[in-house]
Amino acid sequence: MSTQATIDDREVAALEQKFDPEMRFRPTWPPASTVLMALLIALSCFHYYTAGFGLLRETTHRGVHLAFVLGLIFIVFGARRVHDDARPPPRWWAPGGVPWYDWLLGVAVALSVMYIPYIFDDMVFRVGNPSTLDVAMGSILMVLLLEATRRAMGWPLPLIAIVFIVYALAGPVFPGLLKHAGASWGQLVNHQYLTSQGIYGVAIGVVATYVFHFVLFGVLATRIGLGQLFLDIASTVAGRYAGGPAKVSVFGSAMFGMLSGSSVANAVTVGSLTIPAMIRVGYRREFAAAVEAASSTGGQITPPVLGAAAFLMIEFLGLPYQTIIAAAVVPAFMHFFGVFMQVHFEAKRYGLRGLTDEEMPRLRESLRLRWPTLIPLALLIGILVSGRTPYLAAFTGISSCAIVGLTTGAGRDGVRNWVVLVVLHALLLLLAFGEFNNDALRIGIFAATVVATPFVLRALDIAGRIGLRTLIEAFETGAKYALAVGAAAATVGIVIGVVTLTGVGFKLSTIITGAAQGVAGGMLSFLPDGWLDVKAMTLLVALAMTGLVCILLGCGIPTTANYLIMVAVAAPTLVLLGVEPLVAHFFVFYYGVLADITPPVALAAYAAAGMAGSDPFKTGNTAFRLGMAKALVPFVFVFSPSLLLVAKGFNLVDFVVTFVGCVFGITLLAAALSKFLRVELQRWEQLLFVAAAVLLIAPGLLPTLIGAAIAVPALWNQWRQKPHTSAAPAPVG
Repeated sequence: MSTQATIDDREVAALEQKFDPEMRFRPTWPPASTVLMALLIALSCFHYYTAGFGLLRETTHRGVHLAFVLGLIFIVFGARRVHDDARPPPRWWAPGGVPWYDWLLGVAVALSVMYIPYIFDDMVFRVGNPSTLDVAMGSILMVLLLEATRRAMGWPLPLIAIVFIVYALAGPVFPGLLKHAGASWGQLVNHQYLTSQGIYGVAIGVVATYVFHFVLFGVLATRIGLGQLFLDIASTVAGRYAGGPAKVSVFGSAMFGMLSGSSVANAVTVGSLTIPAMIRVGYRREFAAAVEAASSTGGQITPPVLGAAAFLMIEFLGLPYQTIIAAAVVPAFMHFFGVFMQVHFEAKRYGLRGLTDEEMPRLRESLRLRWPTLIPLALLIGILVSGRTPYLAAFTGISSCAIVGLTTGAGRDGVRNWVVLVVLHALLLLLAFGEFNNDALRIGIFAATVVATPFVLRALDIAGRIGLRTLIEAFETGAKYALAVGAAAATVGIVIGVVTLTGVGFKLSTIITGAAQGVAGGMLSFLPDGWLDVKAMTLLVALAMTGLVCILLGCGIPTTANYLIMVAVAAPTLVLLGVEPLVAHFFVFYYGVLADITPPVALAAYAAAGMAGSDPFKTGNTAFRLGMAKALVPFVFVFSPSLLLVAKGFNLVDFVVTFVGCVFGITLLAAALSKFLRVELQRWEQLLFVAAAVLLIAPGLLPTLIGAAIAVPALWNQWRQKPHTSAAPAPVG
């Protein structure tokens, strides 16, 4: 596939702003834009520096991060949402496009956040006995936090937080198990503001300590050309085969997902190349958009970063990073395999071509120009799996991106370039792993290197693939992209705070478990004796209920916030039913991600539809069908945890049986949904394939063998016919 995008960068940015509420930035100009740029760069520099040279005291670090994030949101996001960059007429009360009251709100929320680090030494005397000033400052923060979150991502998450606040205050009026003594406003503010169980809790801690750094790394890695290299590799691997551009979309999104934890960003970035190419070779517009959307949601479940979930799981589960990414490997493979097989059958059904030699990138040339961009990713993954801290890995990866970008160019690299590249990486590794007698020496070496590098590059006439201006812009953009997730994490802290204050999580678990048992008892009466016991059926019903809630919740809020809420509310239910915590966390996480391709609010599908010019709702339905493996596999690894490789009770035989069954089951399901295997499927063949697929995917040797037997007649009928494509070509347009 040609490496030239057929959809330009402006259109990509416009689609991101239209379909991703986290990207709808307010247009600004001097003096507001100058101040904003300085603050965004300062936020990135703060996180970059502390990642490499030590975090501040926990409360201070979280406070500085949150003060920057919430204060900046009032400048970056307007009170009303805009979908374009149109510059409004100048107004005296809005210098640079930012009204004076937004500046005041930004300062007020920053002061209310930094009040906690300021009084930290007296905190032990204030918790449980807040002063009037404590309550006032906490009230300001809670109100402005909800407004900041509304601006950054819309109403759904703030409304959920408000419902929980009302529940905390009005406990006595609720019926049954939900009834509790209730809390006064002062008690609520005390718990949310002065303890680590609310706004300053684990959620904002993970964002401030890990997530921000990896957002910045993803922006820099994309700027230096690593994403383009991934797409070129994907094109070479899959592009020449039937329906090549769609297969490139699957492979490219899988690799690009290592850099981007956002489904929408992944869809518009990779889709700018793959969607026009898919339409050009004959795929229907809604199918082309759906392929990209379904593939792009895989970016949030692809190791090594899993969006932000890997680091959240580290904190919640107390497990090492290596365990989390090992557990994620097989389910991620199943998702992409399911999309790939449907793409393949669709291409075979309509006889769609692959890419021609003229449309294919020259991989050897691409590798020659871009192979140095792999260095930062290799260092990042190497440090992560070595057991060192994720923020040190991010510091090294970000630094390496800057070094590679500034010292290597598009094929013009000489000996001087490589010498500088090696020397700077040697200094980087020394700073990251070297032993120093005092921190001042380490900081001095770093500062001297940062100051001297631009002069050395200019003196040696070294022109890299990016310049200092691009590097600075990446620091600004990375901070801007991380604002919404920071606000979401703090607002989720309110939800978690109410759960810990009222005990509603346990109460909801009891209610859900009781409802699941009631439904399970009714369903068992329709099944033959011995098929499922009450415990297994109760778990199955509870999983279905939990998955549905995850999808509904994910329709309005980002995956990270969805995951955090479900960990507090739904995951305990699954653990109560005997599910291992690691497995329960992966289940709610996968169903949270699924919301991005589930109508009526399928953001990734709608963004891709905007690029393809297709009907958004039809695109969402098709994307959900393509992502069916992601909907089924979580049920499989709950009943057969061996699929996660590192779950307790791993058994090689169980893993092999389940893995092979899933591969064949997903293949048959893809054929049934595509209505094609070797030739067009008849209705009875589709039904047999669906029944066989469900049994093959189900854990256990017996259902796997029964499923295989059910599929035999349809497979034999397909095999004995001469392969041919559908008489009707895939409609285009």
